[in-house]
Amino acid sequence: MTVNQQTLEGNWKTIKGKLREKWGRLSGDDLDSIHGNVEQLVGTIQQKTGEARDTVEKYLEELTSGNDGASGGSNGGSVGEKATDMVRQYAQTAQETVQDVAKQASEVARQAQDVARQQYKKTEEMVQQRPVESLAFCFGAGMLSGVLLALMMRSK
Repeated sequence: MTVNQQTLEGNWKTIKGKLREKWGRLSGDDLDSIHGNVEQLVGTIQQKTGEARDTVEKYLEELTSGNDGASGGSNGGSVGEKATDMVRQYAQTAQETVQDVAKQASEVARQAQDVARQQYKKTEEMVQQRPVESLAFCFGAGMLSGVLLALMMRSK
């Protein structure tokens, strides 16, 4: 059981009132004799109301974790729990966004790779079909690069 004994004992007066609201069969004497003992409390509630142990324990956990329990725990919990839930939601959204971006980046990289392969294949075919022109082009491009490099080095 994860009911916090210290919280139960520390808030015993408030919790007693909420227990009597939920289970009217519990008398003040029944609850006064327990003095916040979790095991005795669960046993007494089971005996007086016929509720299942896990139902009683769940309700007590709601009471001791900051929920008021009167609405069956549907009030959303404490501010800390709400903040934790919001952080979880934001983290999940961020994780999903990162995964989407990673998929898109992967797709763009694949497309770029396909285009590069196609261009390489076209260049290879052109060189095979026109080897002399290709050699002349490469020679001219090399000469032009060399002249430009020499002029740049000379101007410094």
